[in-house]
Amino acid sequence: MSGKPRVPLLDIAIDAVTPQQAVAHIARWAQQGQSRYVCVANVHMVMEAHDRVEVRRAVQEADLVVPDGMPLVWWLRLMGLRQQPRVYGPDLMLRVCAWAAQAGVPIGLYGAQPQTLRALHARLQERFPRLSIAYQYSPPFRPLSAEEDRGVVEAIRRSGARVLFVALGCPKQELWMAAHRGRVPAVMLGVGAAFDFLAEMKPQAPRWMRHWGLEWLFRLLTEPRRLWRRYLYHNPRFLWLAGRQWLAQRLFRG
Repeated sequence: MSGKPRVPLLDIAIDAVTPQQAVAHIARWAQQGQSRYVCVANVHMVMEAHDRVEVRRAVQEADLVVPDGMPLVWWLRLMGLRQQPRVYGPDLMLRVCAWAAQAGVPIGLYGAQPQTLRALHARLQERFPRLSIAYQYSPPFRPLSAEEDRGVVEAIRRSGARVLFVALGCPKQELWMAAHRGRVPAVMLGVGAAFDFLAEMKPQAPRWMRHWGLEWLFRLLTEPRRLWRRYLYHNPRFLWLAGRQWLAQRLFRG
């Protein structure tokens, strides 16, 4: 990836790219009409990949895995990439939309609830008047039938969207993108809660909390019933496993 390494972290690897480099990759693939997918990685995704082989495979086979969570950014810096910036999912989505509006490349939105999609559509059109949102769909919470799935793929094809933002939550969106690479003629980006944040349906953590890696605490306080297990179960395990990997690497080098 543009001369930057893929840095191992537990069972996956993170691409040491800047936001600008990530957009450049996505733009090139989209203009060529390639079917690719991008994982926006955080601690939750790392631990889901550690625990579930199908998630691990989906993330390992992604065309780009960017460091969205600050602990992943700190890991890359610890591995010698001192200037590694965060590639924050909502900001990456806005950057790609800005490029798509300027380049005249249609985008699509897949996921979230209908009211969120309507609000997101309105916010994006306000921010990027030239942006072509060619496709949007709020899938049901149940799995789609084979026939329904074929209909979704055909609708995306007919729309002409070359970038498809996917917001199904981790790991559902990663599994969906992996299953649809080669079928959906677009660059798929799994952006998680970005739809809710950009549609202003859920509050974002203050910038200072995001900077210091405390976004998890803000989200836990705002949605404790839904998110308690993600953070209180996965975070301590991540610290233990990543610390063990770091120590093993130090001892091996020694």
